[in-house]
Amino acid sequence: MAMAKDADTPTKITPEDLENKFKALQGDVQGKVDDKKTSIAAVAAGGGMVLLIIFFLLGKRSGKKRSAIVEIRRI
Repeated sequence: MAMAKDADTPTKITPEDLENKFKALQGDVQGKVDDKKTSIAAVAAGGGMVLLIIFFLLGKRSGKKRSAIVEIRRI
């Protein structure tokens, strides 16, 4: 069964065709990444602050359990 060729369909793909298609695809992806970049940075900063507070509180508690109270009296 032979396939009929359309007059509109080019038979060869040129390097320019590939380059134009890749640029269009990259432009779409780059636009989506730029839109999400600020929200991702904000979430990462918030997560970092939460971790910092948790580690601070755990370290403070650990320090209280290990430290000895030394009492000095003057005679």
